[in-house]
Amino acid sequence: MLLVRHGETDWARDRRHTGRSDIGLNETGRAQAVALAGHLPLTDVKQVWTSPLARATETARLAGLTVDRVDDDLMEWDYGAAEGRTTIEIQRSHPGWDVWDNGVRMLGGGGETIDQVSDRVDQVMARARSIEGTIAVVAHAHLLRVLTARWLGLAPSAGRHFTLDPAGWALLAWERETPVIDRWNPPKP
Repeated sequence: MLLVRHGETDWARDRRHTGRSDIGLNETGRAQAVALAGHLPLTDVKQVWTSPLARATETARLAGLTVDRVDDDLMEWDYGAAEGRTTIEIQRSHPGWDVWDNGVRMLGGGGETIDQVSDRVDQVMARARSIEGTIAVVAHAHLLRVLTARWLGLAPSAGRHFTLDPAGWALLAWERETPVIDRWNPPKP
């Protein structure tokens, strides 16, 4: 599975939790997406799937990818009351808060639990595994980090250990029967 994170947005640049708000790419993000064209390992890619949010679909388009499936299960974590806020802002009223350990529901205002995000990525992986060949997924930072943890058979909170740059990409693969990370955030062209 080829994972591609969308390019930079103003909120991503400012480290704001950007879940379901449909924030588009900024100028840097558009340039990052264009730079992906011709530099992704697409040889074995059979289909391209993307989140329906503009920052993901625009990244796919600018990177020269033809989208085969727009999938709601690839939307970013629903951050509820954390949406648009930085971790530092949240920690002012909730010292020590961390999205991986504490989630967003404790902040009030709904949102998804990490287990709900995990369930969505597990469904994506099941669909992907039913297709022979590599699936390219264009989506969002936290979602792709949870997907990576689940690919490796880890708890969804292990996603905290995998950071993916804006317009960064990774290749999840198999070594015999073992799921592995083949490449992660390779150098930019």
